[in-house]
Amino acid sequence: MACPSSLGSHGKQFTLFNHVGMHMPNIFKLCFVMKELDLKWESKFLDFNKNEQKQSPHIDYNPNGRIPTLIDHNNNDFPIWESNAILLYLINTYDAENKFGFLGKTAEEKAQVMQWLFFQASGQGPYYGQAHWFLYLHPEEVPSAITRYQDEILRVLSVLEKHLQNREWMVGDSITLADFALLPYNLFYAPRLLPEGVTVEDRYPAVAAWQKRLCARRSVAETVQEREVEVRKFSNTIPIFRGERGRMDPVYPQVPEVAESTEVTVEA
Repeated sequence: MACPSSLGSHGKQFTLFNHVGMHMPNIFKLCFVMKELDLKWESKFLDFNKNEQKQSPHIDYNPNGRIPTLIDHNNNDFPIWESNAILLYLINTYDAENKFGFLGKTAEEKAQVMQWLFFQASGQGPYYGQAHWFLYLHPEEVPSAITRYQDEILRVLSVLEKHLQNREWMVGDSITLADFALLPYNLFYAPRLLPEGVTVEDRYPAVAAWQKRLCARRSVAETVQEREVEVRKFSNTIPIFRGERGRMDPVYPQVPEVAESTEVTVEA
């Protein structure tokens, strides 16, 4: 339900609750899609060191107290949380006729897009997140946990590698929500989580090529560059980048300085 507040006083369509330093992967899929749809938002950055995500005003909109949370000021300050639910809300509300094709073009493709969104939420994000926790944040070393979750990351990447053989995109012949949703964890987290000596480029060339295609899109390249600015500004205050353990430096993916104009042409 909507909560009365002054969040919309900035005059933009949305408020997006974000993390100080803009480093959490689930934010970026939303930025990609909102840029593609030419939607305007204001980010409200929360300091997790101060537990701001569990305090008002954020907790008033999202009882789970996690980000991202999006407030739609064009829809009576409607709040929506869980990143893939937000993606579907944005498309169903602001591209109701699916002119961009991000939901897939046929009933079968739409089912496959949903399949990959569920896979990302249940099979990619949690394993990458747990690997990150046990590698960098857990107070003691637990080698068996690290091995388990690194093995799961390798398995997830193998699934993507097999699927992307001889195809450019996750579903059909054009980009969809499935591509936007699966990219961030691979792009920003995998290089810091894979076992030593393993890289996406060497072991998973089809995945690497797919990532490169996505990074050539203006929406993705701009988001990657905006993230780098924020992470560099706050990395010394974010616990996961304080350098207590090896490989804790943030990952700054390389993207074209001026991304190719590969946006979808929408018919009137």
